[in-house]
Amino acid sequence: MHTPRPAVRLAYDMLVSEDDGRMCRDISDEACNHQPQNFMRHALALGLSKSADGLADPKLVLSWLMTHLGAPTALVGLLVPIREAGALLPQLFTAARIRAMAQRKWVWAAAAIGQGIGAAIILAAALVLQGGAAGGVILLGLTLLALSRSVASVAYKDVLGKTIDKGQRGTVTGVAGSWSAMVVIIFALVLILYSDMRAGIVLGAVALAAGAWLLSGLVFTGLAEDKGAQSGGANGFAAAIANLRYLREDSQLARFIVARGLLTSTALAPPYLVVLASGDGGTALEGLGALVLASALAALLSSYVWGRLADRSSRQVLIWTGICGAAAMALTLVFSATDLAATIWAMPVALFGLMIAHQGVRLGRATYLVDMVGQDRRAIYTAIANTVIGVILLASGVFGALAALAGAGATMALFACMAAGGALAASGLKELGNG
Repeated sequence: MHTPRPAVRLAYDMLVSEDDGRMCRDISDEACNHQPQNFMRHALALGLSKSADGLADPKLVLSWLMTHLGAPTALVGLLVPIREAGALLPQLFTAARIRAMAQRKWVWAAAAIGQGIGAAIILAAALVLQGGAAGGVILLGLTLLALSRSVASVAYKDVLGKTIDKGQRGTVTGVAGSWSAMVVIIFALVLILYSDMRAGIVLGAVALAAGAWLLSGLVFTGLAEDKGAQSGGANGFAAAIANLRYLREDSQLARFIVARGLLTSTALAPPYLVVLASGDGGTALEGLGALVLASALAALLSSYVWGRLADRSSRQVLIWTGICGAAAMALTLVFSATDLAATIWAMPVALFGLMIAHQGVRLGRATYLVDMVGQDRRAIYTAIANTVIGVILLASGVFGALAALAGAGATMALFACMAAGGALAASGLKELGNG
């Protein structure tokens, strides 16, 4: 029987409360014996990965970096589509193959290393290139990062289910999220306090992100993982295409996907906010730290509120996030049209509102999808939604071309209209909650 080291056991006992007196409920006895050690490895590896996500955030950090390097707006506009679609669509092709493997920790570790290499490519481009060349290579690095993240996402759910008991999974991901959020807040404060060194700090952050991903992969290989079932299942892409018939059969599913598609504007807008903030001689680029801090605080402060509201009505959450997102983007346009855009506080305030809306969209869409259909169709509806939204995100690179032709302001105005349209579409959904 494996006995965890005293320090590991002490840390585990401090973080976990087992009120019902039972150690494990749905993992093997062997996995249960290793749970304290595995818990700490999960918390460390996932926290490192989440920290790296924040340090090399495409919405803010990479969009600022590309703008600073003089990359065209059209390329800056591709950051979020590549990041989001690249992390979503490949799952259709890789999930069956990954689930056919007996141990999936190696897949996650390799994917973490792939993300580290992607970040290293981004760093190298920023150090030696300028303009469109820098932007193009950064997008290549981000593509590798996004594809690796897609693989990691599929593998992680299975590894977590095999190594951590059902009653502890939320705790371990919460611990990882909490300490990684503090890392991002510290990063933001450093940017604010040493704004005259922000370019070097951003490069250092990308380097730290690369190192954090590499280290997370190394930590994850130490997990004690049982060999699991190797049934790969049906081909994800073929199944997703076959299941598109449900869009015709269930009008509520179609309306939900329309609403979700329009509300992707809250995820796509932040890079254009950075472009608008740097419009007049780049003076507002000094506010990067405040932007990062606003984003981190919005994520921390809004999740509980949106969660409480979603318990009452996830439909109402989708409606209000669309309204909130549209208002925040309209505020961005007002600031951009006045001298306020050059102040240290204006764009962070607008971003704070926008990211609160984005957090609500993420929570509301997940809750509504779970509530709208029974367990027998939940996986099917999720696959359909992910497929359609992935295609929409992939096609959303056209907004970068629009920004290059008509300006970032016109693109932001279109996003505001999309968010408002998303709220309108969500208002036609059936009420599923207690509200």
